[in-house]
Amino acid sequence: MNRLRRLPIDVWFEPIIILVIGIGYLLWYRSTTFTSTEQAALGWATLRTTILAHIELTVVATLIVVVVAIPLGVALTRPALKRFEPLAVNIANIGQAAPAVGLLVLFTFWLGTGFRTAVTGLVVYAILPILQNTIIGLRQVDQRTIEASRGIGYSATRTLVQVELPLAVPVILNGVRTALVILVGTATLSTFIGATSLGTLITTGVTLFLPRLLISGAILVGLLALVVDWLGRVVELAATPRGVS
Repeated sequence: MNRLRRLPIDVWFEPIIILVIGIGYLLWYRSTTFTSTEQAALGWATLRTTILAHIELTVVATLIVVVVAIPLGVALTRPALKRFEPLAVNIANIGQAAPAVGLLVLFTFWLGTGFRTAVTGLVVYAILPILQNTIIGLRQVDQRTIEASRGIGYSATRTLVQVELPLAVPVILNGVRTALVILVGTATLSTFIGATSLGTLITTGVTLFLPRLLISGAILVGLLALVVDWLGRVVELAATPRGVS
């Protein structure tokens, strides 16, 4: 009980919300009579494929963003490349400034339609939070701590790996968590360029005026975003060194 009290409120309260919404949707799903079109989209075999496709799209895009943005953010905090930081951040900001649908459509002229194009568009759209948080996290490490580590004989690389990055972890992971939630929501738009996602349920529900299909898509995307946000928060809490908040 004492351990539960020491946990931040969102760590234990968010799963309760997820369970309440999930159980509510399941009860509604089991008690609702669907049309043949709705049954075709919401049958478990089809729905499972759609959910897994949405998760795959989100995970692949996130992994690429992490592999690109974190090393780039680290490099831009080093003295040799520090002057390029404003330029890199402004370029990354283009993805956030452009409408997500427009960005995906533009990429179809270059890459065609499908999964690869959707991933590329999502990577461009979500790179800013991780890049910016990596830079901010490393910038806020106390300079005296860095100087002390160099003073006891640590190399620049060892100082980065053993001192700067561990202290910057909470801020960096917060950026990853933000990017994940953005990607879960934005991935629904990939349906417009031929990639399977939960957006298919939403667009079909709107096009054919099937409210139950639309509601199902919206609730499932919301649940997935909540689950991802909670998992990201748990990882963030577990990876944060003791004494760092």
